[in-house]
Amino acid sequence: MDEELRSLTERLRQESQGTAAFDRLLATEDHGELAEVLTAAGQPLWARELAAFRLGTAGDPRAFETLVLLLNHRDPPRCVSAAHALARLRDPRTARAAAALATNELRVAYALQPVRLLVELRAPESVPALITTLERRLRPHDPYRRVALACVDGLGTLGDTRARRVLTEALAHPTLAEAAVQALARIPRQR
Repeated sequence: MDEELRSLTERLRQESQGTAAFDRLLATEDHGELAEVLTAAGQPLWARELAAFRLGTAGDPRAFETLVLLLNHRDPPRCVSAAHALARLRDPRTARAAAALATNELRVAYALQPVRLLVELRAPESVPALITTLERRLRPHDPYRRVALACVDGLGTLGDTRARRVLTEALAHPTLAEAAVQALARIPRQR
C-alpha cells in the first residue's frame, strides 16, 4: 500500500466510522462496483472519494469528474488525494481542468493542489496557468502567499523561459524573493 493510499484509508476509516461498506469499498477489485458509488444517489462523500481514488489510481477514466471536484474541495486532504489520483489517471483532460481551477480567482483559496498538479503533469497548459496565477498573487496584501510560492517553485521546476518576467517581478515581494532567486537560477538564459 503506497503512502497516499495509507493516509487516505486512515482518514476515511475514521470518517466512515469503520463501517462494513468502507471495508467492502477498500477490498473490492470490481471497478464496476466502485464506479456505481460515483453515480448512485445518497452516497456519503467518504465513499465517493475512496471509489474515485481507487479508480483513478487504476487508470479508470470514470473517476475523472469526481476527482476534479475533489481537487477543488475546501478540505486540503481531499485535494491532495485527488491530485495524487489524477496524476496517475493520465486523462488528457486533467491539465485543462487543473489550469482552470488554478486560475479561477473565485476559488483561489483552493488553488494550491491544482498548481502542484500542473507542475507534476508538465503539460502545455502548466506554464501559462502558473504565470497567470502568480501574476494575480503579486498584488499588494494578497493573502494567498502559499499559492504564490507554489507557483514560483513550480515555474522554477518547469524551467520555461516564459516565466522569467513574472519571476523577476516576484523578486520585489519579500515572502517570495528567495524562492524567485532560486527559480530564476533554474531557468536557462536566453541567447
